[in-house]
Amino acid sequence: MSIDWDRRHCSRKGHITYAPDDLRLRARLHAPTAVGEVWRCLRCGDFVLGEPHGSGPAELAPVVPRGRALRDLFILRFLAVERVLRGLLVVVAAWAIWKFSNSQDAVRRLFEDDLTVFRPVAEHFGYDLDHSPVVDTIQKTFDYKKSTLHGVAAGLGAYALIEVVEGVGLWFGKRWAEYLAVVATAAFLPIEVYELTEKMSWFKVGTLALNIAAVLYILIGKRLFGLRGGHAAFEAERRSASLMEVEEAAGEPPAPLPVRQRPAGTAAADRLPSADPR
Repeated sequence: MSIDWDRRHCSRKGHITYAPDDLRLRARLHAPTAVGEVWRCLRCGDFVLGEPHGSGPAELAPVVPRGRALRDLFILRFLAVERVLRGLLVVVAAWAIWKFSNSQDAVRRLFEDDLTVFRPVAEHFGYDLDHSPVVDTIQKTFDYKKSTLHGVAAGLGAYALIEVVEGVGLWFGKRWAEYLAVVATAAFLPIEVYELTEKMSWFKVGTLALNIAAVLYILIGKRLFGLRGGHAAFEAERRSASLMEVEEAAGEPPAPLPVRQRPAGTAAADRLPSADPR
């Protein structure tokens, strides 16, 4: 079952109509009815009752995303939500590390007191807290310098900012955000692969697969870095799907056939002398 992205979007966001100055083109987008004039929506192609949303030269008509462009925008917005949520989680982690660095000694004492309380319970169930990998990792963090923790928090904050900015740009379909998404995501792929070699998990595998798919989709589909004709080819493809461009091309009169393509016999007739009207 195929999705009609044009009508789906218009049902949620409303139609977009435009009255071009070109009377020939205007006639293809406009029709009178018994209840009033109707104008053709530039996105879904349906005729809409009422005044057009804009008017002017055809070349200044809004380039409304249609078909595949709308599907691409939907996918980009899915990635945008994922990037923003990830950024917010990283912000929480950065804030937690910053707070921990400012009260490191108090947290150490609290942890050691709790560890003393839970040690008999853990021994009862045969669990050695003194040699627990989790406990050892937590205790090592208490030995980190405050400046080191501040640096980690600042690094996480910068990463979170990149993710949020990237997400906002992708939501609005900005081309600079697509470049940022490809570069930033590809830069962290080696780290994700290294983490998989250390410890395998389905979550890590899914995250890596999603990021690789996102990089390839944006890189190839959006023709970044000159691929498949680059930005010029991308804009030409986007405008070729515009209803205004389609109707304008459809309204062009057929070009005259060159002599070599005319039906047989016409070329010979062209060479015959014309009759003298006298």
